[in-house]
Amino acid sequence: MTELGNRARRILHAAISEYIATGEPVGSRTLARKYGLDLSPASIRNVLSDLEEAGYLAQPHTSAGRVPTSAGFRHFVDALLQVRALSPEDQSRLLSRFGSGTAGSRESLREAGRTLSEMTGAATVVRLPGPEGERLSQLRFLPLRERELLAVIVTRSGAVQNRAVPVSEAIDPATLERIHRFLEGLIAGRTLGEVREAIQEQLARERGRVDAMRMRALELGQAAIGSEASAEVVVEGQSVLIDRPEYADVDKLRGMVRALEDHERLATLLDATMDARGVQIVIGVEAQLLAVDDVGLVAARFDRGDGTAPGTIGVIGPARMDYAKVVPLVELAARSLSRAPDEKS
Repeated sequence: MTELGNRARRILHAAISEYIATGEPVGSRTLARKYGLDLSPASIRNVLSDLEEAGYLAQPHTSAGRVPTSAGFRHFVDALLQVRALSPEDQSRLLSRFGSGTAGSRESLREAGRTLSEMTGAATVVRLPGPEGERLSQLRFLPLRERELLAVIVTRSGAVQNRAVPVSEAIDPATLERIHRFLEGLIAGRTLGEVREAIQEQLARERGRVDAMRMRALELGQAAIGSEASAEVVVEGQSVLIDRPEYADVDKLRGMVRALEDHERLATLLDATMDARGVQIVIGVEAQLLAVDDVGLVAARFDRGDGTAPGTIGVIGPARMDYAKVVPLVELAARSLSRAPDEKS
């Protein structure tokens, strides 16, 4: 993109700030009157034309003002955004939801998500800490019925999963103990996903060999762990989007609703933001959410510090989002969720 001079940067900042506030195309007279630019409307109009040519603004109609493009919003959040300090009232309201001792439960996360949605005027999305990133501490099998075992999976965080595993014939206690010792070496600090991969690799190597115990242990481990878990995404506050002027267009609203229902794609998007520290902002086509291009996502990773895998919390809505307010709210929410449970108050 074209490098902007100081005057162009000031006018772009003013134009996008005005558009975020009103949702209406911005004209030169409005900017001259409201933003103290010390320039005539004609001079501002020339700069707006240059910004349009550079790809930062667009003009919906010949007689209309300008609206920001995805590139304009990206430059705004990367170079021009001035984050506002949260008011004591906003901090208190958010922490009353995210700071409770049960903030990690699904229902409390939903309630907290609804609060964040009301405060930002956009939907809240939470990528829950999934089991794939959990590190295992134990995998054992207990006789359940004549041809059925109970697989008990214990993670380092203390979570326990039970699953019934059918067997073709009963397994004596001595063989079960050998199976447990073999699987202990395979687990050895790995995550659930890593253990699944290790078992598949070992099965491929062991096929055709004569060690029946090792094959049985691997097959039992594979049955106990199962297939990869589907994405766990909680979406709250979709209803607040209906009141936004952008979604007076039914097709745009339908597209956003469909995007929010595609949890697999949302999970992929949120996982990508999890790789970086701090608040991440994704705008427009960067999100790759179906046919939705008028979209903004502000997200941050949280790590509860109790041995569970990290998660992500974010706010998603139209690109015309009040980023100066949303960014510190998402940052505070993620920071609150990142505190270990015994630190919460």
